[in-house]
Amino acid sequence: MTREEVQACAMALPAATHVVQWGGSDVYKVGGKVFAICGLRGGLSFKVSPIGFEVLTRGGPARQAPYLAKGHWVIVDLEDLEPSDAIGWIETAHSLIAAKLTKATRAELGL
Repeated sequence: MTREEVQACAMALPAATHVVQWGGSDVYKVGGKVFAICGLRGGLSFKVSPIGFEVLTRGGPARQAPYLAKGHWVIVDLEDLEPSDAIGWIETAHSLIAAKLTKATRAELGL
């Protein structure tokens, strides 16, 4: 999967924004909170549930994301990403982060 394909997927989600930071990484946010990072260490990092973290890092295609694993973030190499899997993971990451926003912020963003 390419960075452009990741960007198309992430930006198709409601209220998603994109910035470039942390050494040229594509950072995707909802309500100002990060839900995915592309390009960091050549991979796609994203938020997962505690169960998703276990499944993806124990025999799955992901490994713990550096500095973010405590918050249940994983990283998958871009070259190993299957588009159908990545789309689901990005959508789930967006949903997990959006759910943590305040009720007022969610309403403001139309979520």
